[in-house]
Amino acid sequence: MKPSCYNLLKAHRPLARMNKVKPLIPPLQLYKKILREHKYLPQIQRELGDQYVKNEFKLHKETDNPLHIVGFLTSWQDYLHTITQGKWVEGSLSKDVLGKMSNEQIGQLYELMKETQHKNIIKGNEC
Repeated sequence: MKPSCYNLLKAHRPLARMNKVKPLIPPLQLYKKILREHKYLPQIQRELGDQYVKNEFKLHKETDNPLHIVGFLTSWQDYLHTITQGKWVEGSLSKDVLGKMSNEQIGQLYELMKETQHKNIIKGNEC
């Protein structure tokens, strides 16, 4: 993300305090925290998660639209909170969340589902 993103994050922090919303974590810190938390996941989930996080952060590295940056960081911060508290195991997507997703996001979700099923089949054959 471009250096101007840091100014955006600084501007967001006072608003977050007033509205009792968690301030956004800067991109590099968030990236490192997510990868650190992945160490506590089972091996297959860790491999997929690490690969996915690295790809997503790389794809959004040059983003300069403030709305996209805030949305991106907020979503990943929510994800970090979910895996930190262990809620990922029982997690599911509601119809509201699916309804708000773009066709591209739904396609990515489908590809992720296929990949996890493929890895589970391979793991099952190894045992």
